[in-house]
Amino acid sequence: MVMDIKNETKVTMFEFSGLTNDKELVPFLFMFVFLVYLVTLVGNMGIIAIVFVFSSLHTPMYYFLSSLSLVDIFYSSVITPNMLSQIPSLKKSISFLGCAAQCYFFCALGCTEVILLSSMSYDRYVAICHPLHYTLIMTKKKCFGLVLYSSSISFLQSIVQTSCVFSLPFCGSNLIDHFYCDIPPLIRLSCSDNLHCDMVTGGLVAAFGIYTLTTIFISYALIFRSIFRMTSTKSRQKAFSTCSSHIICVSVFVTAIFFVYLRPHSGGFDKQDKVASVFYTAVSPMLNPLIYSLRNQEVKRVLAQALQKHF
Repeated sequence: MVMDIKNETKVTMFEFSGLTNDKELVPFLFMFVFLVYLVTLVGNMGIIAIVFVFSSLHTPMYYFLSSLSLVDIFYSSVITPNMLSQIPSLKKSISFLGCAAQCYFFCALGCTEVILLSSMSYDRYVAICHPLHYTLIMTKKKCFGLVLYSSSISFLQSIVQTSCVFSLPFCGSNLIDHFYCDIPPLIRLSCSDNLHCDMVTGGLVAAFGIYTLTTIFISYALIFRSIFRMTSTKSRQKAFSTCSSHIICVSVFVTAIFFVYLRPHSGGFDKQDKVASVFYTAVSPMLNPLIYSLRNQEVKRVLAQALQKHF
């Protein structure tokens, strides 16, 4: 059996099925994805710039927000430019090494974002439940350590997932039923037993998902208990305002990921899977800075101040 696999023609190039085969949708899809990517870059770069420039935003909360924006820029750039080049093209292809690199950075940056969001929930817990000790607990060293931990563990686990998938033999069809190199459709292309890779991928996604959701749920259970004990309506509204942006960002990102990765699949990727994938690869990185900008009074005040000074 091993000799048969070795004698097969090995895959050196992958092709994508893409988002759609409907030619009438191509111009709309291209403009939609292009505008989403443009807003993602401008919005996230804008968040990083105002946090860097304005000293009033040199706090742990905005340090995490600017780190999230930086991750979003790279995370979106791993998939979206290649997706844009594919949409009008008849042949949607990528080299074997290019596919491995895209898969690696996508998994690493996606996981970094998830863990970073859980670190932000811990920051909100300390700010609301222990306001007098906030600066003592959330030091610059601790904030940097949490961001470093988020990226380090994510890039390490991505090595495990990517090496597991690309160590499998690909000797049959090279058509990936998706618009980027994602692990589930790649595993289905393998011409050998892929149960162990399915288990590794599912186990890691479940482990990081449980860790993230547990951290967030515990943090917000303690936060809401503290908020309901507040006597001042103004303090309660301010606390809800700072938490609501984070809750929305987490809900959008995690729901889309869980929909694609942790539900049973019949065979190929359905249209709803691809729509969900577009949401967490392209739309979610765009929404994060918009949600924080529109719902955060401090960010709105600083933006208004910057525009007023400029014009």
